[in-house]
Amino acid sequence: MKIHYFSGEPWEEAFVRAKLPDADITFHEGPFSSHAELTDPDAAVLCIFMESRIGEAEMNRFPALKLIATRSTGFDHVDLAEAKKRSIAVATVPFYGENTVAEFAFALLLALSRRIIDADERVREGTFSPAGLRGFDLAGKTLGVVGCGHIGMHAIKMANGFGMKVLGFEVHPDEARTKEFNFTYAGLPDLLATSDIVTLHVPYNEHTYHLINKENIAGMKKGAYLINTSRGAVVETDALVEALKSGILAGAALDVLEEEGELNEEAALLTAPHPNADVIKTALENHYLIDHPRVIVTPHLAFNTTEAIERILNTTIENIRGFAAGMPINIVKTD
Repeated sequence: MKIHYFSGEPWEEAFVRAKLPDADITFHEGPFSSHAELTDPDAAVLCIFMESRIGEAEMNRFPALKLIATRSTGFDHVDLAEAKKRSIAVATVPFYGENTVAEFAFALLLALSRRIIDADERVREGTFSPAGLRGFDLAGKTLGVVGCGHIGMHAIKMANGFGMKVLGFEVHPDEARTKEFNFTYAGLPDLLATSDIVTLHVPYNEHTYHLINKENIAGMKKGAYLINTSRGAVVETDALVEALKSGILAGAALDVLEEEGELNEEAALLTAPHPNADVIKTALENHYLIDHPRVIVTPHLAFNTTEAIERILNTTIENIRGFAAGMPINIVKTD
């Protein structure tokens, strides 16, 4: 089986080769877009990460392609309709770090609640004083968890440990979980209106695009905080900026941004013959968020622990092995 592997760290090559010793694997530095001239009439598998977008033009360069194995839970960077037309399977990593992402969400929350980044910067600048850095307790606050799947349930358990009251929103609620994990389901408007902190743990799809938007963000509890470790486009950037300006939100912590890929390609974006005005607007708003004193932005790394990366690689390897053996697993359903 011939495989092209993109965006791996140097150590991953030895790790993957040892577990797929019979495969013909070519490793490439950087995402798929960094290899514009690459084509291979015999390659059966593309192994990619989230920043590699695969659509019709990319698939045309690999006419024998049978499997796209993405080392991620999300798959919005792959054109599923085009893959289905060509009978190309798309495999994902459905579970790798439920605790990992939830832990990072709480790291962001604690950084917000106790002004940790501000305090660190102050000391590094030479001032050792707590003046103006008063935070707030988590105990007794209401946490709204939007998306009560594997990650969301870990977040709920952590919130219980901090003595928080928890509301959860889920399209298909499982009432049996409420007693086991000590939380209450609520509709999204009620959750937003009641929660002191809202944390997002939903997958990105057509139903969650701009799930938090101009219409419902106005109904959030005044002075609340928003945490997003899911996908950037789950939050309408324009709505978030306005909520911060108006004081509806006291702050936010974002591991993801809408159109975050454009932050790495701004020169090309601004000098394009026909630049997309909406994308440019979002890129400028992202800079507003990055520079905002009550917003923390991290570069999409909630998943990024040693343990989680190894789980991702092991599952991806099993996905490739299973497909090669005629027993595919973790395949995205396109019906």
